[in-house]
Amino acid sequence: MRGMAIWGYAFGYFAAYVPYSALTKALSDGKMPGIAPIDGFALLPLSVFASLVGMIIFISAMGWWRYAPRRQLLGLNVPWANRWTFLSGLCTATVIMTTTLAYTFTNVSIVFVMLLMRGGMLILAPIVDRLTGRSVRWFSWAGLALSMAALVVAFAEKGGFAISVVCAVDVAAYLLAYFIRLRFMSRLAKSDDDHNTYSYFVQEQMVATPALMLALGVMALIGEGATLSSIRDGFTAVPFSTAAPYVLVVGILSQGTGVFGSLIFLDKRENTYCVPVNRCSSILAGVVASYWVHWWLGVKAPSTANLVGAVMIIGAILFLTIPPMMERRRAVRLA
Repeated sequence: MRGMAIWGYAFGYFAAYVPYSALTKALSDGKMPGIAPIDGFALLPLSVFASLVGMIIFISAMGWWRYAPRRQLLGLNVPWANRWTFLSGLCTATVIMTTTLAYTFTNVSIVFVMLLMRGGMLILAPIVDRLTGRSVRWFSWAGLALSMAALVVAFAEKGGFAISVVCAVDVAAYLLAYFIRLRFMSRLAKSDDDHNTYSYFVQEQMVATPALMLALGVMALIGEGATLSSIRDGFTAVPFSTAAPYVLVVGILSQGTGVFGSLIFLDKRENTYCVPVNRCSSILAGVVASYWVHWWLGVKAPSTANLVGAVMIIGAILFLTIPPMMERRRAVRLA
């Protein structure tokens, strides 16, 4: 979790986020050839199931189950989560659901929603650092300022400011979940002890997708109202449709963003450093995904404001990268 590893995680996050956001938007808008539009809530069951399988495969392949605490259950020694990582896992489940839904709303600019989520996170980062007593270095503030300036440019664009109640609730739930999650991470996992970091990661991950899958199953059984009926369709219709392979890919990619995104946040440095790294990766991925959908399916290309914002985000990345490298080199020379 040291040195430049965070930028490797940022690249992995970017590489997963581009096809994840593009496919989700294409499926929900009915832009996939020969596939009818799929309601955002109907996308969740199969995609979350794929994320659950992906989580198990990833942790097993990395050999990280050994970091999880153990408890005897029905005579078996099984991985277990403590109360705080369990709550953090529930927050992660909320993030998974709200992120996927964010790309499925109609009559609202997806770029605006994405930047609203990212901008909210950038504002939360220094607040969490202050609340947890973590110092914020000057280049983290500079990166944060440039990231916020990029959001101002995007907000200045005409259109996209109309937002439905459901979309507003989605964004609010996303930000609240991240606020709680970042506080837990800062208190319990951001340290020089890799065992603590990986233990937190495994416990959180093994709670998130199973909890979300269980919640979706309960809602599908209730099945009253348009939203719950859509979730039930996600269990009974979507898995047997021509869209199923694409929804499975969305779920695997969603898990990829969750893995790499979590490893970025768990870096021992302050949240005002880690959050812009994560957010910069996702905003750049959003621009690339927009062009991909444009060239692939003929959807409108990103605006000039989006591209200007992306350039400013690159400036933020430079501020977050170069000063720490110079500090490390200076420390090596003085040692």
